[in-house]
Amino acid sequence: MGSTIPPAQHARLLCRQNLLTNTAGIAPGYLQANLLVLPAKYASDFHDLCLRNPVPCPLLGMTADPGDPSAVRPAECIQSSDFDVRTDFPRYRIYSGGKLMDSRSDLLEVWGNDHVAFLIGCSFSFENALTAAGLPPRHQATGTLVAMYRSNIPLLPAGVFTGGNCIVSMRPYRPEEIEEVRAITRAYRLTHGEPVAWGWDGARQLGIVDVNKPDFGQPQPFKEGEVPVFWACGVTPQMAVEAAGDKIKGLVFAHEPGHMLITDLTSEALQSSKPETI
Repeated sequence: MGSTIPPAQHARLLCRQNLLTNTAGIAPGYLQANLLVLPAKYASDFHDLCLRNPVPCPLLGMTADPGDPSAVRPAECIQSSDFDVRTDFPRYRIYSGGKLMDSRSDLLEVWGNDHVAFLIGCSFSFENALTAAGLPPRHQATGTLVAMYRSNIPLLPAGVFTGGNCIVSMRPYRPEEIEEVRAITRAYRLTHGEPVAWGWDGARQLGIVDVNKPDFGQPQPFKEGEVPVFWACGVTPQMAVEAAGDKIKGLVFAHEPGHMLITDLTSEALQSSKPETI
């Protein structure tokens, strides 16, 4: 009798075959991850950036050795031996000199022997808990990509990474629901935790002029009485790369916003144990 493939591994295999795109709501209970890949000489700077900015850049894991796309530490992050960071996200972005150059379904032709990959926690990870509490995110109901915006929240600098600002994601809720939303998501500190701002005043404080015009993802419809609620977002490292510009030599890779990796880490493990220091 053949063994059953775990949901997270099944999702990664679908991504590898280009059969999965938007990962919101996929493999409930498993943590999802954003991606940044860069030449090894900048890995220490980016690691420091994550440690100094743990809310927008919560570090879940990284590849164990430069050039190796398969081994990830901590081992709990990806437990299957059948893993390739170059193929197991639905879609990737390619940067050069801080500029977005291309988007493609895999990195097989551009991966180098000195590339190091970092996995950053994603807020999709707590959406199952919101749904279980009767607070489903709007983008799951509409089958669209979550709305994401450039904010005026500065990143603390590290090495070549200076001058970047945080990206925030947005989900509409009624004002009386916000305290419960905060309480549910607060436990998920490795996937951005609780909101950084909410309400129309909160949007203005973040420098967001029009919530109907997100910088990434798609606009979300509001029901009467709802207000925007904003979380830090794992697209933030891409803004750090843009700000670094030509200080980074060589190709940098990232996930396409909304197109995440499904890890083997579970929500239950996140809340019941202390994560390994990376």
